[in-house]
Amino acid sequence: MSDINYRFREDKILNEVLEYISKTYNQHYVGKEEIQTIDVWDSLGSVDTTSRDTAIKYLMRYGKKDGFNKKDLMKAIHYIVLLYHFTQPQEGEQK
Repeated sequence: MSDINYRFREDKILNEVLEYISKTYNQHYVGKEEIQTIDVWDSLGSVDTTSRDTAIKYLMRYGKKDGFNKKDLMKAIHYIVLLYHFTQPQEGEQK
């Protein structure tokens, strides 16, 4: 992939997203990193709709709260990645 000249800097943007998501892993508040809110949503069977709805929330406030800030976009993308994870078959799995 390194020989592709991405016209819209998609490679750099995706690297920024990965860096943002990596930093969130030391910011969770529950217990001794044993359980996160998303684990509760998963156990309740609502992780897909909650991830989708949370992504929509951040997209709708983008440009309004704190202007056109990158953080709202990063949060929306993170929830979209989670939605992808919980709704798309993993390797060797069928849904």
